[in-house]
Amino acid sequence: MNSIEIETLGANAETLAMLADLLVETVAAGGSVSFMHPLAPEAANAFWERSLAAAAKGERVVLGAWDGKVLAGTVTLLLDLPPNQPHRAEIAKLMTSVEYRGRGVGTRLMRAAERLAVEKGRTLLVLDTATEEGASGLYEKLGFTLAGEIPDFALKPHGGLTGTLIYWKRIGATWR
Repeated sequence: MNSIEIETLGANAETLAMLADLLVETVAAGGSVSFMHPLAPEAANAFWERSLAAAAKGERVVLGAWDGKVLAGTVTLLLDLPPNQPHRAEIAKLMTSVEYRGRGVGTRLMRAAERLAVEKGRTLLVLDTATEEGASGLYEKLGFTLAGEIPDFALKPHGGLTGTLIYWKRIGATWR
């Protein structure tokens, strides 16, 4: 996994197409990332166009894990939070290509997102993951604390309800 490079993604046609493909693949494989299967490539592309437009305005950062010219994974750091929450950021849309799962890509993306959050003066990270087939093991390994579970929070991509687990982690210097 030494060949994996993590970088901030911009809105160009090639990157958008790879992000859309990764989202469609993740949903097809059962990933609970806010979409239902089958996910139309046009809908996936429209999501990433909006996401990268928000990133261009500084509202979020979309990171990509590259293995050469292959997008192996992505994670988004949400920064546009209410005025009373300037000290925190939220992790969203952690996805690793099926071919790259179990090879440390998610860990590298999460560590990069955390470093970036600290650089931006954030002291608290929050995230959620599906109770069934989510990434709770990864988040706990990375030091996130489980705040609790909300049952029947969302539909799974192939149908049926799943709960969500809410996690938090203190990072960087203490907020003053």
